Amino acid sequence: MSSGEVDADQEGPHVGAFFDLDGTLVAGYTAAAQTRDRVRRRDLRAVEFLMIVQLAVEFRLGRRTFETLIEGSARTVEGRPAREVDEMGDRIFQESVADLIYPEMRDLVRAHQRRGHTVVLSSSALTNQVAPVARFLGIEHIVCNRLVADERGMLTGEIEQPVVWGPTKASGVQQFAADHGVDLRASYFYADGDEDLSLMCLVGRPRPVNPGPELTKVAIRRGWPIMRFSSRGSGGLLGMVRRLASVSSLGPLAAAALGVGLARRNRRAGVNFLTRFWPGTVLALSGVRLNVTGGEHLTERRPAVFLFNFRSNIDVFLVAALVKDNWTGEASKELMSSHVFGQLGKLLDVAVVDRDHPGTAATRKTIEAAARNGLSILIAPEGTRVDTRSVGPFKKKAFLIAMATGLPVVPIVIRNSESVAGRNAATLNPGTVDIAVLPPVSVENWTLRNLRERIERIRAAYVATLTEWPAGMPDTSDGTS
Repeated sequence: MSSGEVDADQEGPHVGAFFDLDGTLVAGYTAAAQTRDRVRRRDLRAVEFLMIVQLAVEFRLGRRTFETLIEGSARTVEGRPAREVDEMGDRIFQESVADLIYPEMRDLVRAHQRRGHTVVLSSSALTNQVAPVARFLGIEHIVCNRLVADERGMLTGEIEQPVVWGPTKASGVQQFAADHGVDLRASYFYADGDEDLSLMCLVGRPRPVNPGPELTKVAIRRGWPIMRFSSRGSGGLLGMVRRLASVSSLGPLAAAALGVGLARRNRRAGVNFLTRFWPGTVLALSGVRLNVTGGEHLTERRPAVFLFNFRSNIDVFLVAALVKDNWTGEASKELMSSHVFGQLGKLLDVAVVDRDHPGTAATRKTIEAAARNGLSILIAPEGTRVDTRSVGPFKKKAFLIAMATGLPVVPIVIRNSESVAGRNAATLNPGTVDIAVLPPVSVENWTLRNLRERIERIRAAYVATLTEWPAGMPDTSDGTS
């Protein structure tokens, strides 16, 4: 199934789209992210942690009910302000959960929203786990478990009854549908758990997502379309092997690069060897394929200022795999503090940007000097990551560098890097990324007077390319099946 099916469906709020959270919208468990964070911050006593682990194991073995498990978790926040726990949930979402949202499911949420459907996040998780995801995805309605607070806003360690799980989750959705005029026979339900079978049977369009064994059997028997995604999560044993191989590839290639540099008595020759082979090797070992159109423009004019739209940490790595050698760029002070990437940055002579004290002029002079020495420049004109499928405002820095050095501007449009990595992710998942390289743009006749107009023309080219992808380019932006 793809968002195209939803786009072709009837419009209106009488059609419901109910989404489960853990394992469906998000790879893994939000409760696990919360527990890890609290343990790391020593916000969870050892006895509480052991109690949660014991309850979780016994629940998996069928010796405890879900009600016992979630009520035990609720007791660990007894006596704390409800607002404090909600704020903790927001922080953990930004730091650990946002990158685990399946891009394919995000597409489906958006598709239902475009049709004016009533979109609901229905989960057995707690509000502080569910609400941040709902806000991020623009989902207005929530059916979930809620912590009880007293009149002072302090948590009592109890859960509002009845606990939302299995049959009670189904009855909660039924009540929601009755209250909001939703026709369940025309509605969708996306979930992975075997416990959600009762709710699957209530809707006209059940959609199992990465389903458990029992749900898989029923789905096959009843002909329900099954969706499976590998764009997030660990990827199992194969994923572990891929990550180990990609990380391990740096050592041998760095050694070879050192040998090349020493043999040629030229540091840049060694650096070029590393940048030519390492990014492509990591992508290949990670199962990432680049679907490139306009690749001839990468070498049409060199050196050049290569621009790219910035969505995730991995985008500069994708562009590096295309440009290959004789390039530099800029990196944040935080990235340069990393042991591995800091050393790589020094080798590449990147300019360090301090977000708190930008020092744009000094950074620009460093990059301009590198460009005059024959290096291409990789730079994101938006200046920072933009969480949108459109294009953010372009800053002047990249274009001022081009004007100062006389280098052409080469726009590189990345369409769907979120299909292989989250916004803050340092690891890759298998998939295909679509990239369009546009023809070089000369800045010969650019002046400060017409600069903003020229920049907007290039930004408009990005918007147009993302709106109408180049003819003949396979559409891999929707990874659903």
